[in-house]
Amino acid sequence: MTNYDIVIIGGGPAGMASAISACKNKDSKILLIERDQRLGGILNQCIHNGFGLQYFKEELTGPSYAQRFIELVKEKNIEVLLNTMVIDVSKEKIVTYLSPEKGMKSITAKAIIFSMGCRERTREALTIPGDRVAGIYTAGTAQYLLNIEGYMPGKEVVILGSGDIGLIMARRLTLEGAKVKAVFEIMDHPGGLRRNIVQCLEDYDIPLFLSHTVIKIIGKNRVEAVEVAEVDANKQIIESTKKIYSCDTLLLSVGLLPEIELFSKLNIEMDSCTKGPIINNFMETTLPKIYACGNVAYVHDLVDIVSFEGKIAGEDALKTYGSRDYYTVNSSKNITMVIPQRLVKNEYTYTIRYRVNKDYRKTRLILKNERGEVVYRANLNNLSSAEMHSFVLLENKISGNKLNLELEENLDEK
Repeated sequence: MTNYDIVIIGGGPAGMASAISACKNKDSKILLIERDQRLGGILNQCIHNGFGLQYFKEELTGPSYAQRFIELVKEKNIEVLLNTMVIDVSKEKIVTYLSPEKGMKSITAKAIIFSMGCRERTREALTIPGDRVAGIYTAGTAQYLLNIEGYMPGKEVVILGSGDIGLIMARRLTLEGAKVKAVFEIMDHPGGLRRNIVQCLEDYDIPLFLSHTVIKIIGKNRVEAVEVAEVDANKQIIESTKKIYSCDTLLLSVGLLPEIELFSKLNIEMDSCTKGPIINNFMETTLPKIYACGNVAYVHDLVDIVSFEGKIAGEDALKTYGSRDYYTVNSSKNITMVIPQRLVKNEYTYTIRYRVNKDYRKTRLILKNERGEVVYRANLNNLSSAEMHSFVLLENKISGNKLNLELEENLDEK
């Protein structure tokens, strides 16, 4: 059985950044496994620009961003397996994979880095009534068909959900000649970044209807129309608001979920909020020398953060250390998720990332210990629920071992 120092599963930006940073030790034996025929992950189909401003200090398209990393992987002679599917990972760090060239094979590793990304929620997850007709796609699938395969998904399009991929596809389809009739969002606030609302919808006069959802798909062989209704504060349909929109295509942009199937045998602690594993500030899970970075850990807004975290994981995977002591961080009161959930002690500074449950104009972020003592406080303006926010925590300000992050309601409403 072949032995590796580090095995990285997933060849997107997180995986490649991990592999490159782990090459600082030239004697390390590293393997990068990717199930697709090329490295780069989802970036290969994201032909729009806006990537790389933080990591590369310049604006790039998705394929250009991926190519920067691919060239570094080649330059460092990192061993790569493409068209290879990992089918099992054990607690003993035995990785079993399947490929056309090598068949089924098992290898061992001193450290494993998971970087498989995430997947989209589908129609089945939403249980929208109607027949199983053609013309229903997730936004990412439509993006792949158009940008990689060169197929036009449809001519008259309705989009359900205001996630960033859906917003970007509204613009992309419009530029290709389709009529995007509307974007409907069941929440009372957009799910995507503000810049995408402006650049992808407002600039093209595409209407966004908040607190609306698709309640029925109409059609026999292909989508012919969708029935839409407004919802109340409890997400219940308001019957008097039902309306029919004719269309031949329905795109779903209703959320992403980390690809966590390979964690099933590892007994890694999972976070019910992020839907991914609990991690520390080095992207290490609750199982030593098992890491998760990128969207398999939690869904990110920016690929630059994915790359930075991959770099951190690769560097830490090379370290030799004994047992680690932790502070734990939980979220409550208007905070929907916090990352990382564990902080390795004696690291001096920590970057804490979090999401809020709705938009806030003026509010106060508070971090308390188990005794209710405040260890961090900040007055903040214009927090968006569609974005990850962050702050730097100094260890010398921490007292206690269990920390809880919460957010006060809008201060200007009191």
